[in-house]
Amino acid sequence: MADRVVVVDDDIFIVKTASHILTEAGLKVSSLSNGADLLKFMEKNEADLILLDIRMPQMDGMETLRRLREYEKEAAKPETPVIFFSGDEDEDAETKCLSLGAMDFIRKPFGPEVLKLRIRHTIDLIRLQRDLMSEVDKKSKEVEKLSIHVVRTLAEAIDAKDTYTNGHSSRVADYSKEIAKRYGYDSKRQDEIYMMGLLHDVGKIGVPDAVINKPGRLNDEEYEMIKTHPVMGAKILSKIEEMPKLVTGARWHHERYDGKGYPDALKGDEIPEEARIIAVADSYDAMTSRRSYRDVLPQVRVRSEIEGGAGTQFDPKFAAIMLEIIDEDTEYKLHEK
Repeated sequence: MADRVVVVDDDIFIVKTASHILTEAGLKVSSLSNGADLLKFMEKNEADLILLDIRMPQMDGMETLRRLREYEKEAAKPETPVIFFSGDEDEDAETKCLSLGAMDFIRKPFGPEVLKLRIRHTIDLIRLQRDLMSEVDKKSKEVEKLSIHVVRTLAEAIDAKDTYTNGHSSRVADYSKEIAKRYGYDSKRQDEIYMMGLLHDVGKIGVPDAVINKPGRLNDEEYEMIKTHPVMGAKILSKIEEMPKLVTGARWHHERYDGKGYPDALKGDEIPEEARIIAVADSYDAMTSRRSYRDVLPQVRVRSEIEGGAGTQFDPKFAAIMLEIIDEDTEYKLHEK
C-alpha cells in the first residue's frame, strides 16, 4: 500500500507541481488549500506525512501545526510528521518551524529529486523509529513477563516454608488486584499491587520453619519471631531499586487502621493505601485457608470478621469492597482448595 502525503498550500501551482512529482514517485497524494481543511481531513483520515506551507491566509502553517498537535493529543493519535515548505528566506522562520516539531524545512522553488528524496527519507526515518519503539515495547513486555515469572517462583518458595498456606501469596495478590480494580486503580497500579501481594510475606524466609509450621498456637516468644517478618521483608525488597513500591506491601500489611498493628503502629491514612488493601486480602485468605489447628472457616464467619473489623483492623472502604466480593461468591469458591 502506497504511503500517503498530504500537500497543503494556497498556491494552486505549487500544489499541482508537488502532487505530480510525488505521485510519479509512487506516493498517494491528497491536496488541500488551507489549514482548516487539513484539520478536518485529519479527523477522518491518516497520513504518513504532511507537506505544509508556512504563509497561508486566515491560518498560517505554524498555527495549523499547533492545532493539529492539540487534536492528536486529545484524540490519543500518534503525531503525523510534518515538513514545512516556504519561499521565505528568513532563518528565524525555519527555526520556529523546527521548534514546533517539524521534521524538515524545504525552500521554494524545489527541485523534483530533492523533494522526492526529502519526503522519502523522512517517511522511512519515522517508520524506522516506530518499528524500533515497537520492538523496545515488545522486549519490555517480555522482560515484564519474565519478572512476574521470577516473582511468582519466589512467592511459591516462600509459601513452601508453610505446610498450611499453599498458594497463599498468589491468592492474596489476586484478591488485592481485584479490590484495587474495583476501587478504581488503573491497569498499571493493579499490576503493581499484584506484585506487592506476591511478595508481601517474603520476610518469612528469615523465620524458622519450626515456628511457621508449629501445630497449634504460638507462644509469646514465637509470636515475636513471626512479627519480625514485615521488617525483614522490607529490608530484602529495598534492594530492588527498580520496583521501590514492593517494600510497601511487605512492611505494612500487618498495620491496623486503628493504629494497633505492627511494626510501626501506623494509623488510618498513615498506612500506605496499597498496604491497607493487602491487609484485607491477607486476612481474608488467612481465614479461608486450612491451619494445623482448624479447617477453612465458614463463609458466614469470614464475612462477619471482615465486617466487624471495618474501621478498627481494616480501612472501611476496602473492607466494604471485600464484603462485596464475598457476597458475589455465592458458592464459596474463593478459598484454599
